[in-house]
Amino acid sequence: MNRFLLRASALGAMVLTAFCAASSQQGNQTQRFPQFENDEVKVWKSTVMPNTPLAMHRHEHGRVIIALSGGTMKIVEQNGASESHNWETGKAYWLPANLPGEMHSDVNAGDKPIEVMVVELKHDK
Repeated sequence: MNRFLLRASALGAMVLTAFCAASSQQGNQTQRFPQFENDEVKVWKSTVMPNTPLAMHRHEHGRVIIALSGGTMKIVEQNGASESHNWETGKAYWLPANLPGEMHSDVNAGDKPIEVMVVELKHDK
């Protein structure tokens, strides 16, 4: 019986350690949380961690960015060109759709997470 309890305790400790490690890693990654969607708009909240580039992607539609926790976002195009946007907390900004075939990555150039609400228009053309 004591061996069973010892093994069960050891297994529980391993599971708890793995869970804690996964939770702390998830807290250090960019996260996207869906908020609302209908035929007209798609809304999500993103938390972009410092110096953690997002995978290359594109936006088919224009969107409004509302900075909940601002900072400097560097947008790096596939060809290497980049531009920086300084988003002030509480302010809204317009970003147009990407040109056909154009992709980019977003990089939080600061030392604190940037949190934004994104409202993407589905019929902006």
